[in-house]
Amino acid sequence: MAMRVDGDRLWARLMAMAEVGPGVSGGSNRQALSDDDAAGRALLLSWASAAGCSWEFDAIGNLFITRAGAVANAPSVLVGSHLDTQPTGGRFDGVYGVLGGFEVIESLNDDGIVTEAPIEVVVWTNEEGSRFQHSMMGSAVWAGSLGLSEARALTDIDGVSVGEELDRLGWNGRRSASPADHAAAFELHIEQGPILEATGTEIGIVTDVQGLRWYTIELFGYPAHAGPTPMDTRRDPARALGEIINAVYELASAHAPQARATFAMFESEPTSPNTVPETIRVRLDVRHPDAVTLDTLDEEVHRIVESAATGHDVGHAVRIDNHSPPVQFAEQCVSVVERGARVLGMSSERMVSGAGHDACYVAAHVPTSMIFVPCDDGLSHNEAENISQEQAEGGASVLLHAVLEAARMV
Repeated sequence: MAMRVDGDRLWARLMAMAEVGPGVSGGSNRQALSDDDAAGRALLLSWASAAGCSWEFDAIGNLFITRAGAVANAPSVLVGSHLDTQPTGGRFDGVYGVLGGFEVIESLNDDGIVTEAPIEVVVWTNEEGSRFQHSMMGSAVWAGSLGLSEARALTDIDGVSVGEELDRLGWNGRRSASPADHAAAFELHIEQGPILEATGTEIGIVTDVQGLRWYTIELFGYPAHAGPTPMDTRRDPARALGEIINAVYELASAHAPQARATFAMFESEPTSPNTVPETIRVRLDVRHPDAVTLDTLDEEVHRIVESAATGHDVGHAVRIDNHSPPVQFAEQCVSVVERGARVLGMSSERMVSGAGHDACYVAAHVPTSMIFVPCDDGLSHNEAENISQEQAEGGASVLLHAVLEAARMV
C-alpha cells in the first residue's frame, strides 16, 4: 500500500490554525504582519520544535522550517505557502499548503525515513496583499522582482509600514531574502475555482498560472453642488468611470474565456452625497495566461481610460501596482506530481491556475509545480471556503510522494 500522510493530524491542525484570528462566519482574519499572523506562526513553530526542526527568518520575514537531510549541503526541496489571510478569508487558502507541507515532515518522522536532501517548509510573507498592497510580496522580494527597501516602505491604510511591523515582530532575519540552493519546489493549494469539482477530479496538476496586472485608476473632476449645477456643465469623473467600467468588461468579453477583469475598492473625494466628486479612485485587476495578450489588454486599458477621461473633460492617472507575468512550471516537477497521484490511485488532470501564487515567483529560480485539490463550489477568499478532510489528506499525500521522489530516500 502506498504511503499516505496522517489525515486526522493534518485536519486537527488546520482547525487549530483556523482558531487563530477567527473570522465572524467560520473563516479566518489573519492579515499579514498582524498580531494574529504572529500567533499563527508561533503555533506552527511550536509543532516544528516538537518535530526536531530548525528555522530562520529572512530579511523580508519569510519563515523557513528545515528538516535536515543526510547529504551535507545537498540542495533542499522547498514546500509551503502562506498563513496570512484576506480580512474575510477562509480556513484553507495558503494555510493548507503550509500545514500540508509540514505534515510531509511529520509523516517522514513517523516512519523513520531519512532523505538525502533537506526539506524546507516556507511561510511566505504577505501573499494576499490585502493589508499591504503588493500580493505575493515576500516571494517577490526573495525572487528579486521587488526591492527589499521598496517592500519595507509599503504602508497599510493606517500608515503603518511593512518595515515597522517586521522590526516590531522581530521577523527581519539575517538570512538573505534571495534564492538558496533548491532542487525543487512544490506548493499545495485549494483550487479556488470550480473546474476540479465539476469534472469530479481529485487532483489538479498545475502546469501554468495566469499573468496579472493590478492598476490604480484615478479620475480628477471639479467639485460642485449636486443641486444647482446643470448636468451638461459638470466635470464629473463618475461619468468617465461608468464608461471605463463598461468598456473594460467588453474588452474582457472580447478575449473570453481566459481573460479576467475585476473592479474593486471604489473611493471618492470629497466624501459627500451631494457634491460632484473632485477625485474618484478605483482598483482594477486584469488577468490572462498569455503574455502577449496580457500586454494587449494593458494597452487597451490605458487607451480606454484616456478616451473616457478626455470625452468627459476630466483628468486621469493610471498606475500599475503589481505585475506578475504568466508562468509555465517545470515539466520535471509537473511529472513528479503526476506520478505521485498515479501511485496513490487518484484521478488527476493538468490545468492552468487562474489565481496568482508564491510559486509563480519561485518558478523563476527553482523547478516548481503546484498541486490543487477541489474546494466546495470553487469558492475562496470567502469565509465559507471549504474542503473535506479526505481531500486535504489526498492532496498532502500526493505532495508527500512528490517530495520523496525529489528529495530521494537514503
